[in-house]
Amino acid sequence: MGIVIAIIIFGVIVTVHEFGHFICAKLSGIRVLEFSIGMGPKLPQKQKGETKYSLRLLPVGGYCAMEGEDSETEDERGFRNAKLWKRMVVLVAGAFMNFVLGIILLVIIVSMMEVVPTREVKGFYSKENDDGSVTYYSKSYETGLRHGDKILEIDGTNVYSILDLNYIFDTASTNVHDVTVRRDGKKLELEDVEFYDTQNGDTFDFGLVYKEKNPLTVLKGSGDIFMSMSHIVGMSLKQLGTGKVSKDEVSGPVGVVNEISTAAEESETKEDTVFNLLYIAALITINVGIFNLLPIPGLDGGRLLFCIIELVRRKPVKPEHEGYVHLAGMVLLFAFMIFVTYNDIVRLVTGG
Repeated sequence: MGIVIAIIIFGVIVTVHEFGHFICAKLSGIRVLEFSIGMGPKLPQKQKGETKYSLRLLPVGGYCAMEGEDSETEDERGFRNAKLWKRMVVLVAGAFMNFVLGIILLVIIVSMMEVVPTREVKGFYSKENDDGSVTYYSKSYETGLRHGDKILEIDGTNVYSILDLNYIFDTASTNVHDVTVRRDGKKLELEDVEFYDTQNGDTFDFGLVYKEKNPLTVLKGSGDIFMSMSHIVGMSLKQLGTGKVSKDEVSGPVGVVNEISTAAEESETKEDTVFNLLYIAALITINVGIFNLLPIPGLDGGRLLFCIIELVRRKPVKPEHEGYVHLAGMVLLFAFMIFVTYNDIVRLVTGG
């Protein structure tokens, strides 16, 4: 069942991404030769007009093949013969559709919550004394955090929602942080704030304001979580590139399928299952959107980089030269995919 659900999730995300390229290419007058979901051997296919629509065996990708993408063409409707701004829009459209899907999923997720979380502090671990006074035993209160503070940054890292707080606390090697808050309309820098509940032993030693659901709070909450997910994906990619995260810790399709299966199996109710799967799908589609915009040859971001070079030089790079660069990039990406898939399988077999 986990595999089936994963195939559906991947299929929807890939279809939405490629549809972004497809619809913008059609609207721009660019000839689309094939719209394919999946990779590898062909399954059902249908020719409609000038475009072939196909489904392929491996549900790990897809493509929107346009006339003259990587070669010279005399067809005036070829990709490289279109105006530069139209080509750039077509290239960005895939990731844009991933982000739109992410927002839609997050609106559904937040709508399923009883209340909408914010990043405003409300409440600390405390006890009421016999004389009516209150003793706080949360370290964050003792070291400077106060009721009503809106947390903006921790150690220079932006905080958009509770997701950022969880991520920072889960990955930090210390409980002491520099915190930027907004208090009474003013921005304050709090140094050496310690987050630790001395009685219960929790790092998250303060409460947050939760707002009642209405269209505005749901949209605001969804936007905040979208920013958090994008931020966390960006930080993870940066940590991977700088070596702070080992390549062995990166998951490929097999690892994602395993996470989806676990989320489905460990949920106590059907509502929890739907919530967890929507959450994973939102994170994946945002991840796909950001990753595709990276300036890596073979990805949309790599092709966009050549458009920017053309904009600066005022003449395009030769198609064959650009094609060689993208081919090399695709080879490296496939090699990396094989590597992470191997690691996923090893982790599953060894239980690591």
